[in-house]
Amino acid sequence: MQINNPFLQSLGIELIHWVEGEAEFHMPIQPQHLNRQGMLHGGLIATLLDAACGYAGLYSGEHEEETHGVTVTLNISYLSAAREGTVIARGLVSRSGRNLYFVQGTLVSDQGELLATAQGAFKRK
Repeated sequence: MQINNPFLQSLGIELIHWVEGEAEFHMPIQPQHLNRQGMLHGGLIATLLDAACGYAGLYSGEHEEETHGVTVTLNISYLSAAREGTVIARGLVSRSGRNLYFVQGTLVSDQGELLATAQGAFKRK
């Protein structure tokens, strides 16, 4: 599934699943994604969760106009470290209004280990 997001593409992040209220991104961990301790950088974890949560509320059909939004709040809990493999970020809309929507996010390893969770509010533009 192709996305028009040069920043995410530059990090090797791929959109795998996107439907109304849900989004899933995958990213194979590369050496440039690691911090000094050899773990997936916390800022990249935040980026993955922000993308998955944000996209979850912005789905538009194939022939519909693209929808955009901005992050209002994003709270992240870092639970475990990842050093290799692929990470999977998922966002699921829990409530949606006319302009604001609220999302729960998870980041898991390809082995199923929960690495981080997120809760956020986003505004459609």
